Amino acid sequence: MPCQNRPTWSYSLPAALLLMAPFDILASLAMDIYLPVVPQMPIILGTSPAIVQLTLSLYMLMLGLGQLLFGPLSDRFGRRPVLIGGAMLFAVSSLLLSATTSAPAFVALRLMQAAGASAALVATFATVRDVYGSRPEGVTIYGLFSAMLAFVPALGPIAGALIAGAFGWRAIFLTLGVLGLVALAQALPRWLETRPATEENTKPAFAPILRHGAFWTYTLGFSTAMGSFFVFFSTAPRLLIDRAGYSELGFSLAFATAAVVMILTTRFAKRFTARFGTAGCLARGMAVLMAGGLLLACGETFGTPSFATFVLPMWVIAIGIVMTASVTANGALKAFDATAGTAVALYFSIQSLIVSLVGTGAVLLLGGDTAWPLAGYCLVMATITLVALALLRRHARQPA
Repeated sequence: MPCQNRPTWSYSLPAALLLMAPFDILASLAMDIYLPVVPQMPIILGTSPAIVQLTLSLYMLMLGLGQLLFGPLSDRFGRRPVLIGGAMLFAVSSLLLSATTSAPAFVALRLMQAAGASAALVATFATVRDVYGSRPEGVTIYGLFSAMLAFVPALGPIAGALIAGAFGWRAIFLTLGVLGLVALAQALPRWLETRPATEENTKPAFAPILRHGAFWTYTLGFSTAMGSFFVFFSTAPRLLIDRAGYSELGFSLAFATAAVVMILTTRFAKRFTARFGTAGCLARGMAVLMAGGLLLACGETFGTPSFATFVLPMWVIAIGIVMTASVTANGALKAFDATAGTAVALYFSIQSLIVSLVGTGAVLLLGGDTAWPLAGYCLVMATITLVALALLRRHARQPA
């Protein structure tokens, strides 16, 4: 139920965005800016490509599952301490990552970095809900956050390639640490506590959400969309740099085109939803992902790694990602107004778990330097989602 004493900030909308947006961006940037040096890391760390893959997979897994811990902690102890603690952990672990060449230490520090990002992220979104949950500015903030995150995959790898090319791979993590400290320095004097007093003793109510068919169907759809991008950035460095002979900067520019397609497609998301509805958009998004998967399979079977056989099919998949992600949150969460925070945490955590386990499994089993992991993930997960959607629709048509 709505809180009677919902906190408000005196900040203008631009000032609030300047305060909150860095934590949203850094959580994603820590994944994307690192991609251009992934092929070098097995030699640098003296380990195998599979262990380096864990530094990607475990980061995403912790980023999602950490919200199940930090979300309730922010309800109990407040948004500010969770955000400040998370920002400090992110910054310190990033700086330590720049100073190690030990594979076990590197993996452990990536987990710490992800935990800090997860805490800061969930506290940021909880603050948005506290302050803007019943105000029209909330829609603007969420829309701008989504637009910012669409730019991160486009610009992050380019920035990473330029930084690594000029100063070496350590400078990537040093940059993340410095940016984390800047965001923390801005938040310390200005981030006011916003937790409503009535939420102090709120307990998570997971079971009713986990029994809801629509929640699972649309969370599967979201996992399929986000997982396809995860598998893309897990395989693209090895496929385009190692097999196709791209430079780090050339790879980053090619990689960025997929994010640009996502940004352009976002302009049409409202039209898709208005025309096809929530379920219709999900179904069509899955169909487009499957089409992209088939194009990748054909390219891998009959061609050689190139822009045409790998990146262009990813453009098709990028369109499907936007069509899907534009409706999955509403489809999964619309029945849980009274427990929206818990539902959001589960939505993102389950997505992260599916993407990390299934996506990583596809990369390890099907060959991380081929298009097969991405093709297989799109085809299999989209099929599962469409079956779930068909069952949900059939259940809805049955008499009560």
